[in-house]
Amino acid sequence: MATRFSNDEMNLMCIYNPGSREGLIAELHHMLPFLADDEAELKTLTEGTIQKLSGMKDAEFEKLELMADF
Repeated sequence: MATRFSNDEMNLMCIYNPGSREGLIAELHHMLPFLADDEAELKTLTEGTIQKLSGMKDAEFEKLELMADF
């Protein structure tokens, strides 16, 4: 897979994943406005994750093992 996700990105996707790539992108977009000013790092992480998800195909997404690493 050409797109690699960091552990933080994978954990973020696990939290918000409704089961589809498009659904996850929508969930991440939905949560962005709720981030406080002091959560700039999380905002950057979320925006980067959305960008990576947008650049991949559904078949690639389905191969991801989205299990949180807390």
